[in-house]
Amino acid sequence: MTKASDRAYETIRGMILSGELSAGDPLGEEALAERCGVSRTPVREALRRLETDLMIRKTDSQRSFVADWSIDDVEDAFEMRAMLEGYAARRAAERMTEEILGRMHACNRAISAATTKAKPDVATFLDRNREFHAMVLEAAGSRRLTNLLTALIEQPVVWRTAHHYSPEAFQRSHSEHADLLSAFERGDGAWAETIMAGHIRRAFHAYSDAHKGMRALERGAA
Repeated sequence: MTKASDRAYETIRGMILSGELSAGDPLGEEALAERCGVSRTPVREALRRLETDLMIRKTDSQRSFVADWSIDDVEDAFEMRAMLEGYAARRAAERMTEEILGRMHACNRAISAATTKAKPDVATFLDRNREFHAMVLEAAGSRRLTNLLTALIEQPVVWRTAHHYSPEAFQRSHSEHADLLSAFERGDGAWAETIMAGHIRRAFHAYSDAHKGMRALERGAA
């Protein structure tokens, strides 16, 4: 994969995650090439990667659009995450190092600082939460698990909806991370798996509640 393709991939992916490109928006190669500062070939390669990541979809005529995930799609993804990340947490507990554990503690402290503000720092929460879960996968030491989970963890619709989470939802996430760290410190894979599976299920309900709240606001504004 070329550097130009990587740059195009990161730029377009960032536009989708930030909401600059919304569900259903068309993705014209020429306009994206100009925005990314590359030719159309790297953009085409980037779009193929984003399709694999489930961030975009292609029609029968090969036109590309930002993917639109229904609540059922999101629940299905969280179900798979609960199974796969639960297993990853079990592996991580059995392979955890002091170095990774130290970084995870620091990351969770940053999550606490971001979520206990009068107005939660959602951007920092999202970045540090992704970092925390990435370190679980790092400790688990399975490339297959990492590849399977990448598309499931980074769902644009979930990232955008997180801005409507309740303060309690953010703080609960931090608390569950702390429980995970306790399981990792004890090398207890079964406990870690149970905590992670519950953590992901609870995260889905936080998303679902925020999603319902957003829909109610949109109906009220109509």
